[in-house]
Formats: sequence, structure tokens, C-alpha cells
Amino acid sequence: MSFSNFKLYIEEGDTVILYINPHNMHAIEVKSIVLNKNGEEVENVFQTTFGALKVQSLIGKKYGIKVTLSKGWAHVLYPTSELWTLTLPHRTQIIYTPDISMILFELELKPGSVVIEAGTGSGSLTHSLARTVYPDGYVYSFDFHENRVLVAEKEFANHGITNVSIKQRDVCTEGYGEEIEYIADAVFLDLPLPWKAVIHAMKCIKKTGIKY
Repeated sequence: MSFSNFKLYIEEGDTVILYINPHNMHAIEVKSIVLNKNGEEVENVFQTTFGALKVQSLIGKKYGIKVTLSKGWAHVLYPTSELWTLTLPHRTQIIYTPDISMILFELELKPGSVVIEAGTGSGSLTHSLARTVYPDGYVYSFDFHENRVLVAEKEFANHGITNVSIKQRDVCTEGYGEEIEYIADAVFLDLPLPWKAVIHAMKCIKKTGIKY
């Protein structure tokens, strides 16, 4: 599947949003079989506060469908960057949609832009950056934490986000790499000590670009 496009029917391997109410929604990977804590294959049953959902039953159904739970009901929505931000697993503190909107506006991003993000974190902003510059733009994302990089890389692949590359790198001391010098329209720093990365960011940005 791809977060950047839309399709009508749910397929195995899709990520869907189970929407119960504005304060109760979940991102679910549509897999018929999962492994339990003992490493055994079992039927994938997702538990909610309003009852259980057999995930396999979603395959072939239309996005937007209303599903019945034992104590209520929910809708199954196609994922967007905004919905992912509300449901993603937190590995760090994240940026939420109101702030993301302002960041995208201030960076003056549009389809075709090239943007560098330092501090991938949980990937909340990265999803919105990728959608904003799609289809011809690109996002170069960096994080110093190895596991965060590996998990985010897997999520981007599962979500069909092909215009993002992510690398493990301490940009404050190592910079961003010669291969991306002077190609970026914008650089966004979400780091504990962003001023240490500014001098390196200057080498990446076009003369007409923006730094934040």
C-alpha cells in the first residue's frame, strides 16, 4: 500500500486506522496470522475497549466500512499522515498536526522540494514531509539512534513511502555527507543541540533554501 495514494479495498499487509471515536483510534497492520509471546502462530485478533476484531475479516472490504465489535462499532479508514500521527507508536516525543502544518508552511515546501530532516524520532513529521514533496521531491532523514532508524525504515517501506531515505548519523559532529551538499530547499532540525548542526546544514542547502 501507499500512504501517498488511495485504493478502495483492504488487502493483506495494509496498515489501516480503526476509528472508534476522536480519542480512541488504532493503527493496525492487516495480517491474518501473528506470533504470540511463545513464538507460535495464532489468529490475529485485535482487542479494543469495545470488544475484539478479527483482523482477517477486513481483507477484501472497502475502506470506510463500519465494523461491529462485541460492545460497539468502529470505522476502518485509509491511513493519512494526520491519522498516523495520532496512532503511531511513540519512540520519542512527536510533533503533532497543528505544529506540522506551520512547519510545512514556514519551510515553503511543495511537490518537487528536497528537504533534510535531522531527528527522525518516531517519524511523525517525516510522513507529512514525504507527502508534501511527493511525487518528485525527496526527504533525507537522519537520526543518531540505531534502533529508531531501523524501525522507521521498516515503517516507511510498509507504508509505501519511497521518497524518503533514512540514515543513522550524528549530524552535529559528522555532518550530512558530501552526497547531499547544496541540494536541499529546506533543512529542519529537531535536535537537543540544533545550533551544533547549523554549520553542517549550511553546506546542504541551496542559496534560495530555508533553514529552521
